[in-house]
Amino acid sequence: MEVNKILTSDILDIIFDGRNKSYGAYELRKTYNKRIVTALIVTASLCLLIFLGYFVSQALAKKTDTKEMVVQDVQLEEVKQEEKKNEPPPPPPPPKPVEPPKVEMAKFTPPKIVKDEEVKEDEKPPEVEKLEDVKIGSKNQEGVKDEGVVAPPVSDAGKGVVEGPKKVEEDWDKTFTKVEIESEYPGGTSAWARYLNKSLTYPTEAQEAEIQGTVVVQFIVDKEGIVSEVEAISGPKELQAEAVRVIKKSGKWTPAVQNGRQVKSYKKQPITFRLESE
Repeated sequence: MEVNKILTSDILDIIFDGRNKSYGAYELRKTYNKRIVTALIVTASLCLLIFLGYFVSQALAKKTDTKEMVVQDVQLEEVKQEEKKNEPPPPPPPPKPVEPPKVEMAKFTPPKIVKDEEVKEDEKPPEVEKLEDVKIGSKNQEGVKDEGVVAPPVSDAGKGVVEGPKKVEEDWDKTFTKVEIESEYPGGTSAWARYLNKSLTYPTEAQEAEIQGTVVVQFIVDKEGIVSEVEAISGPKELQAEAVRVIKKSGKWTPAVQNGRQVKSYKKQPITFRLESE
Protein backbone atom coordinates (compact mmCIF):
# COMPACT_ATOMS: atom_id res chain seq x y z
CA MET A 1 0.00 0.00 0.00
CA GLU A 2 1.27 3.44 -0.79
CA VAL A 3 2.47 5.61 2.06
CA ASN A 4 0.14 8.49 1.33
CA LYS A 5 -2.91 6.15 1.59
CA ILE A 6 -2.03 4.60 4.94
CA LEU A 7 -3.38 7.53 6.99
CA THR A 8 -6.70 7.56 5.17
CA SER A 9 -7.12 3.83 4.95
CA ASP A 10 -9.13 1.61 7.27
CA ILE A 11 -7.34 -0.80 9.58
CA LEU A 12 -8.92 -3.68 7.67
CA ASP A 13 -7.56 -2.39 4.41
CA ILE A 14 -4.09 -2.23 5.94
CA ILE A 15 -4.42 -5.78 7.36
CA PHE A 16 -5.83 -7.27 4.19
CA ASP A 17 -3.50 -5.30 1.85
CA GLY A 18 -2.18 -7.66 -0.78
CA ARG A 19 -4.55 -10.46 0.36
CA ASN A 20 -7.62 -12.01 -1.18
CA LYS A 21 -10.41 -9.72 0.06
CA SER A 22 -13.09 -11.67 -1.76
CA TYR A 23 -12.47 -14.76 0.40
CA GLY A 24 -15.06 -13.72 2.99
CA ALA A 25 -13.20 -12.81 6.12
CA TYR A 26 -12.62 -9.30 4.97
CA GLU A 27 -16.28 -8.79 4.12
CA LEU A 28 -17.37 -10.20 7.48
CA ARG A 29 -15.08 -7.91 9.41
CA LYS A 30 -15.95 -4.98 7.24
CA THR A 31 -19.69 -5.31 7.89
CA TYR A 32 -19.41 -6.44 11.54
CA ASN A 33 -20.49 -3.16 13.14
CA LYS A 34 -23.30 -2.77 10.66
CA ARG A 35 -24.57 -6.24 11.40
CA ILE A 36 -24.35 -5.67 15.16
CA VAL A 37 -26.35 -2.46 14.89
CA THR A 38 -28.88 -4.14 12.61
CA ALA A 39 -29.26 -7.06 15.03
CA LEU A 40 -29.77 -4.70 17.98
CA ILE A 41 -32.36 -2.70 16.08
CA VAL A 42 -34.22 -5.86 15.03
CA THR A 43 -34.11 -7.24 18.57
CA ALA A 44 -35.35 -3.99 20.05
CA SER A 45 -38.11 -3.88 17.46
CA LEU A 46 -39.20 -7.41 18.28
CA CYS A 47 -39.24 -6.65 22.01
CA LEU A 48 -41.22 -3.49 21.35
CA LEU A 49 -43.69 -5.42 19.19
CA ILE A 50 -44.06 -8.07 21.92
CA PHE A 51 -44.76 -5.41 24.56
CA LEU A 52 -47.18 -3.60 22.28
CA GLY A 53 -48.93 -6.86 21.49
CA TYR A 54 -49.20 -7.66 25.16
CA PHE A 55 -50.71 -4.30 26.06
CA VAL A 56 -53.07 -4.45 23.09
CA SER A 57 -54.23 -7.95 24.04
CA GLN A 58 -54.79 -6.83 27.64
CA ALA A 59 -56.82 -3.86 26.46
CA LEU A 60 -58.90 -6.06 24.17
CA ALA A 61 -59.39 -8.61 26.94
CA LYS A 62 -60.69 -5.91 29.28
CA LYS A 63 -63.10 -4.74 26.63
CA THR A 64 -64.38 -8.25 25.97
CA ASP A 65 -64.71 -8.97 29.70
CA THR A 66 -66.75 -5.87 30.33
CA LYS A 67 -70.36 -6.91 30.04
CA GLU A 68 -72.98 -4.48 29.08
CA MET A 69 -75.43 -3.81 31.84
CA VAL A 70 -79.00 -4.07 30.72
CA VAL A 71 -81.62 -2.52 32.93
CA GLN A 72 -85.02 -4.14 32.76
CA ASP A 73 -88.18 -3.40 34.61
CA VAL A 74 -88.95 -6.34 36.84
CA GLN A 75 -92.35 -6.63 38.41
CA LEU A 76 -92.09 -8.12 41.85
CA GLU A 77 -94.65 -10.67 42.80
CA GLU A 78 -96.80 -9.76 45.68
CA VAL A 79 -95.59 -11.57 48.72
CA LYS A 80 -98.47 -12.83 50.72
CA GLN A 81 -97.89 -12.43 54.38
CA GLU A 82 -98.72 -15.43 56.42
CA GLU A 83 -101.87 -14.90 58.30
CA LYS A 84 -101.24 -15.03 61.97
CA LYS A 85 -103.05 -17.90 63.51
CA ASN A 86 -105.43 -16.89 66.18
CA GLU A 87 -103.73 -18.16 69.26
CA PRO A 88 -106.11 -19.34 71.91
CA PRO A 89 -106.39 -16.93 74.79
CA PRO A 90 -104.50 -17.87 77.91
CA PRO A 91 -106.48 -19.94 80.35
CA PRO A 92 -108.24 -17.91 82.97
CA PRO A 93 -106.65 -17.85 86.37
CA PRO A 94 -107.89 -20.55 88.69
CA PRO A 95 -110.82 -19.38 90.72
CA LYS A 96 -110.23 -18.56 94.29
CA PRO A 97 -111.22 -21.42 96.51
CA VAL A 98 -114.67 -20.82 97.79
CA GLU A 99 -115.08 -21.56 101.43
CA PRO A 100 -117.75 -24.21 101.75
CA PRO A 101 -120.82 -23.16 103.65
CA LYS A 102 -120.90 -24.03 107.27
CA VAL A 103 -122.96 -27.09 107.97
CA GLU A 104 -125.27 -27.11 110.92
CA MET A 105 -123.63 -29.27 113.54
CA ALA A 106 -124.68 -30.61 116.94
CA LYS A 107 -122.15 -31.45 119.59
CA PHE A 108 -122.03 -35.10 120.54
CA THR A 109 -122.18 -35.46 124.33
CA PRO A 110 -121.37 -38.87 125.71
CA PRO A 111 -124.25 -39.99 127.93
CA LYS A 112 -123.69 -39.73 131.65
CA ILE A 113 -126.04 -40.85 134.40
CA VAL A 114 -126.46 -38.00 136.92
CA LYS A 115 -129.26 -36.34 138.79
CA ASP A 116 -131.46 -33.91 136.85
CA GLU A 117 -130.47 -30.93 138.98
CA GLU A 118 -126.75 -31.57 138.27
CA VAL A 119 -127.15 -31.32 134.49
CA LYS A 120 -125.93 -27.99 133.10
CA GLU A 121 -127.89 -26.23 130.37
CA ASP A 122 -125.11 -26.43 127.77
CA GLU A 123 -124.53 -30.12 128.51
CA LYS A 124 -128.07 -31.21 127.79
CA PRO A 125 -128.19 -33.49 124.74
CA PRO A 126 -130.28 -32.19 121.80
CA GLU A 127 -133.67 -33.68 121.09
CA VAL A 128 -133.73 -36.68 118.72
CA GLU A 129 -136.05 -34.90 116.25
CA LYS A 130 -133.49 -32.12 115.80
CA LEU A 131 -130.70 -34.60 114.99
CA GLU A 132 -132.40 -36.11 111.95
CA ASP A 133 -130.83 -33.68 109.42
CA VAL A 134 -127.94 -32.34 111.53
CA LYS A 135 -124.31 -33.42 111.33
CA ILE A 136 -122.82 -34.78 114.53
CA GLY A 137 -119.55 -33.10 115.47
CA SER A 138 -117.34 -31.94 118.30
CA LYS A 139 -119.13 -28.61 118.80
CA ASN A 140 -122.44 -26.86 118.22
CA GLN A 141 -122.49 -24.82 115.00
CA GLU A 142 -125.20 -23.00 113.07
CA GLY A 143 -125.36 -23.35 109.28
CA VAL A 144 -127.10 -25.03 106.35
CA LYS A 145 -128.69 -28.42 106.63
CA ASP A 146 -126.34 -31.26 105.70
CA GLU A 147 -127.79 -33.36 102.87
CA GLY A 148 -125.38 -36.18 103.45
CA VAL A 149 -126.02 -36.59 107.13
CA VAL A 150 -123.44 -38.66 108.96
CA ALA A 151 -125.05 -41.29 111.12
CA PRO A 152 -124.37 -40.98 114.81
CA PRO A 153 -121.80 -43.33 116.24
CA VAL A 154 -122.89 -46.81 117.18
CA SER A 155 -124.12 -47.11 120.70
CA ASP A 156 -121.28 -48.05 123.01
CA ALA A 157 -123.46 -48.91 126.03
CA GLY A 158 -122.84 -45.54 127.62
CA LYS A 159 -119.06 -45.89 127.80
CA GLY A 160 -118.44 -42.76 125.68
CA VAL A 161 -115.80 -44.51 123.55
CA VAL A 162 -115.83 -44.06 119.75
CA GLU A 163 -114.02 -46.81 117.89
CA GLY A 164 -111.52 -45.57 115.27
CA PRO A 165 -110.82 -47.13 111.86
CA LYS A 166 -108.93 -50.36 111.87
CA LYS A 167 -105.35 -50.23 110.58
CA VAL A 168 -104.66 -52.37 107.52
CA GLU A 169 -101.84 -54.77 108.28
CA GLU A 170 -98.92 -54.73 105.77
CA ASP A 171 -98.15 -57.96 103.91
CA TRP A 172 -94.50 -58.46 104.86
CA ASP A 173 -94.12 -61.59 102.71
CA LYS A 174 -94.67 -59.86 99.36
CA THR A 175 -91.88 -58.72 97.03
CA PHE A 176 -91.47 -54.95 97.44
CA THR A 177 -90.66 -52.73 94.46
CA LYS A 178 -90.02 -49.61 96.56
CA VAL A 179 -88.39 -49.72 99.97
CA GLU A 180 -86.92 -47.28 102.45
CA ILE A 181 -83.44 -48.85 102.34
CA GLU A 182 -82.47 -50.85 99.25
CA SER A 183 -80.57 -54.10 99.37
CA GLU A 184 -76.85 -53.90 98.64
CA TYR A 185 -73.71 -55.96 98.25
CA PRO A 186 -72.04 -56.65 101.63
CA GLY A 187 -69.36 -54.05 102.26
CA GLY A 188 -70.89 -51.37 100.05
CA THR A 189 -69.61 -49.83 96.81
CA SER A 190 -65.90 -50.46 97.37
CA ALA A 191 -66.46 -54.16 98.10
CA TRP A 192 -68.68 -54.47 95.02
CA ALA A 193 -65.95 -52.89 92.85
CA ARG A 194 -63.35 -55.32 94.21
CA TYR A 195 -65.67 -58.26 93.54
CA LEU A 196 -66.22 -57.14 89.92
CA ASN A 197 -62.48 -56.66 89.27
CA LYS A 198 -61.83 -60.18 90.58
CA SER A 199 -64.78 -62.05 89.05
CA LEU A 200 -65.77 -60.21 85.86
CA THR A 201 -64.50 -61.71 82.58
CA TYR A 202 -64.80 -59.68 79.40
CA PRO A 203 -66.44 -61.88 76.67
CA THR A 204 -63.95 -62.61 73.87
CA GLU A 205 -66.41 -61.93 71.04
CA ALA A 206 -67.42 -58.60 72.54
CA GLN A 207 -63.77 -57.69 73.11
CA GLU A 208 -62.82 -58.48 69.49
CA ALA A 209 -65.81 -56.46 68.22
CA GLU A 210 -64.91 -53.61 70.66
CA ILE A 211 -68.38 -53.73 72.21
CA GLN A 212 -68.70 -51.93 75.53
CA GLY A 213 -71.49 -50.47 77.61
CA THR A 214 -73.59 -50.90 80.75
CA VAL A 215 -75.82 -53.90 81.43
CA VAL A 216 -78.65 -53.47 83.96
CA VAL A 217 -79.49 -56.71 85.79
CA GLN A 218 -82.73 -57.16 87.75
CA PHE A 219 -83.06 -59.76 90.48
CA ILE A 220 -84.76 -60.47 93.82
CA VAL A 221 -83.07 -60.36 97.22
CA ASP A 222 -85.15 -62.14 99.87
CA LYS A 223 -85.22 -61.55 103.64
CA GLU A 224 -82.13 -63.73 104.13
CA GLY A 225 -80.20 -61.97 101.34
CA ILE A 226 -80.42 -64.86 98.87
CA VAL A 227 -80.39 -63.80 95.20
CA SER A 228 -82.94 -65.26 92.73
CA GLU A 229 -84.69 -64.61 89.40
CA VAL A 230 -81.63 -62.91 87.86
CA GLU A 231 -82.18 -61.43 84.39
CA ALA A 232 -80.63 -58.70 82.22
CA ILE A 233 -83.17 -56.06 81.22
CA SER A 234 -80.95 -53.69 79.16
CA GLY A 235 -77.49 -53.31 77.66
CA PRO A 236 -75.51 -54.98 74.82
CA LYS A 237 -76.64 -58.58 74.29
CA GLU A 238 -73.04 -59.79 73.96
CA LEU A 239 -72.36 -58.67 77.56
CA GLN A 240 -75.62 -59.70 79.26
CA ALA A 241 -74.74 -63.35 79.93
CA GLU A 242 -71.54 -62.41 81.78
CA ALA A 243 -73.38 -59.78 83.85
CA VAL A 244 -76.03 -62.33 84.88
CA ARG A 245 -73.33 -64.89 85.78
CA VAL A 246 -71.51 -62.41 88.02
CA ILE A 247 -74.72 -61.56 89.93
CA LYS A 248 -75.61 -65.23 90.43
CA LYS A 249 -72.11 -65.92 91.83
CA SER A 250 -72.11 -62.87 94.13
CA GLY A 251 -73.37 -64.75 97.20
CA LYS A 252 -75.66 -63.31 99.86
CA TRP A 253 -76.62 -59.64 99.83
CA THR A 254 -77.79 -57.35 102.61
CA PRO A 255 -81.64 -57.43 102.48
CA ALA A 256 -83.79 -54.31 101.96
CA VAL A 257 -85.47 -52.66 104.95
CA GLN A 258 -89.05 -51.36 105.14
CA ASN A 259 -90.45 -49.90 108.37
CA GLY A 260 -87.57 -51.39 110.30
CA ARG A 261 -88.11 -54.92 108.91
CA GLN A 262 -86.01 -56.90 106.47
CA VAL A 263 -88.17 -57.58 103.40
CA LYS A 264 -88.00 -59.32 100.05
CA SER A 265 -87.44 -56.78 97.25
CA TYR A 266 -86.47 -56.25 93.63
CA LYS A 267 -82.98 -54.91 92.90
CA LYS A 268 -81.57 -53.35 89.72
CA GLN A 269 -77.78 -53.41 89.52
CA PRO A 270 -75.84 -51.80 86.63
CA ILE A 271 -72.56 -53.43 85.52
CA THR A 272 -70.31 -51.41 83.20
CA PHE A 273 -67.98 -53.07 80.66
CA ARG A 274 -65.23 -50.76 79.37
CA LEU A 275 -62.23 -51.51 77.13
CA GLU A 276 -58.99 -49.81 78.09
CA SER A 277 -57.29 -48.03 75.19
CA GLU A 278 -53.63 -48.92 74.68
